[in-house]
Amino acid sequence: MGRPAKFSQDQILDAALAIVAGSGPGTATMAAIAARLGGPTGSLYHRFGSRDLLIATLWLRTVRRFQDGFISALADAGAEAAALHVPRWCRAHPAEAALLLLHRREDLAARWPAELGHDLDRCDARVAAALNDFAARSGVDPERLAFAVVDVPYGAVRRHLLGRRSPPPSVDELIVSACRAVLT
Repeated sequence: MGRPAKFSQDQILDAALAIVAGSGPGTATMAAIAARLGGPTGSLYHRFGSRDLLIATLWLRTVRRFQDGFISALADAGAEAAALHVPRWCRAHPAEAALLLLHRREDLAARWPAELGHDLDRCDARVAAALNDFAARSGVDPERLAFAVVDVPYGAVRRHLLGRRSPPPSVDELIVSACRAVLT
């Protein structure tokens, strides 16, 4: 029987996130992550197999967490709530927001691990399904909906995050105004 794991998967991913958010993806080596945890590099390789797999797993975890809130807001409270989820999530999760906005998945993992390909497809599909379902139920044009709840909020938070600043609360009002204008 093997030894119990000293660090959980989330602890490892949180250490990688801190490094990526602080210094960029290139600095998130297995050695740097192990040093941040205070553990051996070998245990990271045993758990993940490669740096690409670890970083891709971090990216997917972050995307899923964001999407869970976005999909829930859209289903429970509608388009404006989904649009507002973006700046609010960015303020509540600045490191994760920086990871998703400042680093494309292709920049994080030199080779997207094949074992995560289906997970990536499912992430993309579940947001598309939620948007299509809402559009069908509400009679809103799907393109207008995507623009109002995806493109507008992304554009509203992007310049703030690029400047390593949290989106100010005033952005929320602008997003709601734009969302209403696009959807009416």
